[in-house]
Amino acid sequence: MTQLKSGILLLATAIFISCCSKDDDDQGTASNDDGVVINVDEGLFLSGTTVTTVPCTLSDGTNTDCYQIVTNSMASDHDMGPWCPTNISDGAEAGGIWLENGQVYDVDGAFIQNMATFYNDNTWMMYDANGDIYITDTEQDCINAANPNVGAAYENYCVECLPSYISNLSQTWLIPVTPVKQSTPANFAMGGGPMGSTGPTVIGVAFNGIEFSGAAPVDAILGAYTLAPFDDAGGHINVHQGYHYHAATGVSTEVAQNDGHATMIGYAMDGHAIYSQLNEDGTEPTDLDECRGHYDDTRGYHYHVDAPGSNNFINCLAGAYVN
Repeated sequence: MTQLKSGILLLATAIFISCCSKDDDDQGTASNDDGVVINVDEGLFLSGTTVTTVPCTLSDGTNTDCYQIVTNSMASDHDMGPWCPTNISDGAEAGGIWLENGQVYDVDGAFIQNMATFYNDNTWMMYDANGDIYITDTEQDCINAANPNVGAAYENYCVECLPSYISNLSQTWLIPVTPVKQSTPANFAMGGGPMGSTGPTVIGVAFNGIEFSGAAPVDAILGAYTLAPFDDAGGHINVHQGYHYHAATGVSTEVAQNDGHATMIGYAMDGHAIYSQLNEDGTEPTDLDECRGHYDDTRGYHYHVDAPGSNNFINCLAGAYVN
């Protein structure tokens, strides 16, 4: 198993704010039959996002207030990229990562060179006689190679879409200020999670306004003999979504807890907080439900993300969301 490169640790940003460091009024804490309910804290969203309060109707018919979060789809708290190394001699710092069978692999030159063996398929040959790797190098190539019906012209290309291709792209998210837990979880739409084909496609939002996306279509990518790596933050770009995450690797802004609990990384679309996979002692909670959520009296109901190599964040939404 290849481990996440050590550079990720240098990029990680932890804001040492505890969820229980404020009094109940400041924190937006309430109690009902489901126990403690924690409101979304709009103050956690970073510069570069615009957060306003708007009326909204949730999937269960509840009329309430939502935070409208507007972002330019570019990460403000860490570098984006690199994705594709340029030569098979390049080290891990020249490329991103790839997610396969629950593991995270460095996309360095050796990984590209070894793809035929890695996938047991001699069709893989992504470099020339000089060891130079075939990389999409224009915006049009990026668009063409990201097409589900990508043609043979892009076979054995490393697909790299750059931040410079994104201009005037705005994303708007609506998240209920107060989560409303449901008796039956909501599945994500196709591409949004492993449980079904209804409901939202976006999992949630990081504090920098970047979306936690559903599973990347790895089979389609590999089936076209292309590779679309993620950067060390677990993100990559397409021209329609902008920059977006497919894995939580500890690079984007996190909110540390003062009780050994896992760090907070953002909010799901139902307003429940999302935390990293592991607690401070390296253990994963053992009482997670089908959505990867559980309850405690400090944080209320909340989620823990799946392992970085899983190509998944959470499995479903326990609360109502905006249609």
